[in-house]
Amino acid sequence: MATYRSLVVILALLSPTDQPTANYACRADTKFGRHTISLRQNVDAQAPAAVRANTRFTIAVHSQPGTLPSDVKGFKLQEVRDLTLRVPVPANSSYVGAVLTGGSGLNSNPTVQLEGNTAVVKVPGPIPGGANYQLPTLSVRLKSGRAGTTVETKLKGTSYDDPGLTLKAKIKWKFLSTTAPVACYPNPNPSLTRTTVSR
Repeated sequence: MATYRSLVVILALLSPTDQPTANYACRADTKFGRHTISLRQNVDAQAPAAVRANTRFTIAVHSQPGTLPSDVKGFKLQEVRDLTLRVPVPANSSYVGAVLTGGSGLNSNPTVQLEGNTAVVKVPGPIPGGANYQLPTLSVRLKSGRAGTTVETKLKGTSYDDPGLTLKAKIKWKFLSTTAPVACYPNPNPSLTRTTVSR
């Protein structure tokens, strides 16, 4: 149970801290069994309110600085690795490119690439327990579709087997270290931005 609580705190501190707020359903696989977690995930995203058809524009997803705990209820958080955030290319648009800017305390070079129809941000880490960090801003360049449609930015994920956020948390208890993979999907999954495509 204590390992489960540690993971809740880790996930909460990894979340961006701006509005609006989405809710994630998460599952942590530990040596003590599987644990389901409800997580409030705050996301700050921007996009233009309106664009013309066949026009390029950018959506941006931000995160704020955070601090990982070093000790949670007597359990030592050693590190977090392999954090992956997925943002699908919205309907009524086509992918042009994506870039990452900023970020600190990650002990690695985050990358972004298109996998299928999803922009995937990978942060190898490790981010040590107790460390300050900031995830990079993800900017996705899109081309709008036909007039009369709407481009909506949403987070990726429909189930534990189709997650939008994953990570691995290494926790030490007495002489035992365990790494727990965590998979999360937004439930519900509201639109973060809405862009109207006009003529």
